[in-house]
Amino acid sequence: MEITINEIAKMAGVSRATVSRYLNQGSISQEKKEKIRRVIEETGYQPSVQAQTLRSKKTKLILVIIPKINSDSIGRMVEGISLILQEEGFRLLLACTNNKEKEEINYLHIFKENQVDGIILIGTIFTKEHKQALENLTVPIVILSQKLEGYSCVYFDDYYAARAITEKLIKHASKLGYLGVTTRDAAVGERRRRGFFDMIEEHGLTCSPTCQALTGFSMEEAYEKAKELLEREPKIDALFCATDTIALGAISYLSEIGKRIPEDIRICGMGDGRMSRVMHPRLSTVHFYYKTSGKEAARLLLDLMRAEKPVKKELKMGYDLIERKSTRIP
Repeated sequence: MEITINEIAKMAGVSRATVSRYLNQGSISQEKKEKIRRVIEETGYQPSVQAQTLRSKKTKLILVIIPKINSDSIGRMVEGISLILQEEGFRLLLACTNNKEKEEINYLHIFKENQVDGIILIGTIFTKEHKQALENLTVPIVILSQKLEGYSCVYFDDYYAARAITEKLIKHASKLGYLGVTTRDAAVGERRRRGFFDMIEEHGLTCSPTCQALTGFSMEEAYEKAKELLEREPKIDALFCATDTIALGAISYLSEIGKRIPEDIRICGMGDGRMSRVMHPRLSTVHFYYKTSGKEAARLLLDLMRAEKPVKKELKMGYDLIERKSTRIP
């Protein structure tokens, strides 16, 4: 038997209009909200999405654009987003761009108006075309994992996090190596690179161009670039990697050629992914609060969607330094 909105109202002891306001995110008391929530949970009531959309001109859909799907950090961010938005009755549309910038722009064009109620973009690189597409949006958007002027953002303290882990890496180092990504990526590429180089400069150390290499984000690409780097400069005894995945690729190669970690070469990553905690030796890294950042991005988006006069906000997340065996002095 199908439950109606009138029956929900009767069971909760409230008016039909109150239930309607609840379903459409209107203003009602916390007490009535809890009564309605309990009845809906007990009965399994599912409101008509089509009817709600017609009445409120809201879709209850949020688009989340991600650069890749096989990423521990992105998975944790999406988990945080989902937890908050599902509590508020929203459903997620997940769009994976496979690190193709044009795909991000395409999605922004497709959903620039009322097909979704809001967008969360887990971005990496922002081109002139990105910024133009963002300006044309008529729905609220929050940028996650990057800082972009003029938009609500949740981002990480990449610069100081890189400095902190570098300081642990370089103790007693004689030849430093750097394995990063393109500086077109402002967070992972540029800020982490600056953090590394500023810290080693403060300690009177250098990292020559021949000891540096840029890679993609995959473990396979990192393996190949680490191979090129160590064949060119076999005496590197401390290697900074811009992400944990890059570090894992490098470690795979180092293990293959018989290099001992940390005895022969110390290595660090950034991100504190699950693999960094179970690999041998366990990886020194930086813990970023990815799940929490997803929650905060979802809350920022909800605020933007509900405010009469939206206020753009920026939130910089903290980090924890995690020193494990891969950088400890034997």
